[in-house]
Amino acid sequence: MTPAQFQEKFGVSRETLEKLEVYAAHLRKWNPAINLVSNTTLEDLWSRHLADSAQVFSLVPDGTKVLVDLGSGAGFPGLVLAILGVRSVHLVESDVRKAAFLREVARVTGAPATIHPVRIEVADVPEADVVSARALAELTLLLPWAHGMLRPGGVCLFPKGRTAEDELTAVKDSWNMRIERFPSQTDPAGTILRISDLSPK
Repeated sequence: MTPAQFQEKFGVSRETLEKLEVYAAHLRKWNPAINLVSNTTLEDLWSRHLADSAQVFSLVPDGTKVLVDLGSGAGFPGLVLAILGVRSVHLVESDVRKAAFLREVARVTGAPATIHPVRIEVADVPEADVVSARALAELTLLLPWAHGMLRPGGVCLFPKGRTAEDELTAVKDSWNMRIERFPSQTDPAGTILRISDLSPK
């Protein structure tokens, strides 16, 4: 996927596309030193990472004020969502070098992102309307973390691969939740889970 194809697919403004191009350039520059993404996926950065993250934006509820992204790594999907227009994004990333990368990209793009270079368990973040995480952990870990951060009525957005149904089975006896499944636009085996009404059984 090229930047022009990305722009056509997601209907972003020229200004937004330029910010994402700056993001992509920084990622390519920093990647050899701190291994933000695998080199094989770097070759198709716009599809494998930027579009894969951007597709989550349409699932963010209207009126969302605070989104907390767990284990942000290179910033997917949280930093992309900030650039696309989510008002206040909090990126939790314990690796200090990756956190430095996130802080620099947020600075040069003007993205409304706050970086928390700490472990998820001790992150001091505002009550979230949305909690997101991509390629971080299974739902057995994600749901307790998210539950402690979500405001009443908040939702989780978790892009998942082939293991989605197995992970849901593993937590069905421990959690009450409403589950919506959206097919990934970038991975034929992928699903984006939107989880709401989350409470422990």
